[in-house]
Amino acid sequence: MSYQNIAAALSPQDIREIKAALQTVQKKMPFLITLSTEERRKLLKMGDKSLAFVNNSVTAAQSNREILPPTFDVEELVRDYQLATALTELLISVQQLAEQVDDTLMAVGSEAMTSSLTVYDYVKTASKKTPGLKTVAEQLGERFKAIKGRPTKAASGS
Repeated sequence: MSYQNIAAALSPQDIREIKAALQTVQKKMPFLITLSTEERRKLLKMGDKSLAFVNNSVTAAQSNREILPPTFDVEELVRDYQLATALTELLISVQQLAEQVDDTLMAVGSEAMTSSLTVYDYVKTASKKTPGLKTVAEQLGERFKAIKGRPTKAASGS
């Protein structure tokens, strides 16, 4: 791995401020929606390859309004295109941040699990001679009971 041990903390104030900043971002985009899986499936998608097509159609519509029906709203097409390009730019930034948060969470979670396994090993060993640690060892061992009881792929026929 290309990172060192993560030694950081977020205070309750930091968390409140970060959440407030995220709420500010959401308030700046009150038009955001949530689509169902079915709605997403039915929509015509505009990917990277379609961006040039849409850009060229905007130019064609603006330059040739006379061939379009009077009900066609060229300005709405322009607004949609401009918003789509702005949201694409923002999405890249948000995805990069989400990826960094996810990677950091995975790394720090791994660090915590590794250290916790070390603690568990010491508690298990010490519980054999130290009064009062047997209950702690059993409590920590609860994490692994479901794993031990799970059938292996070979045994289950999967």
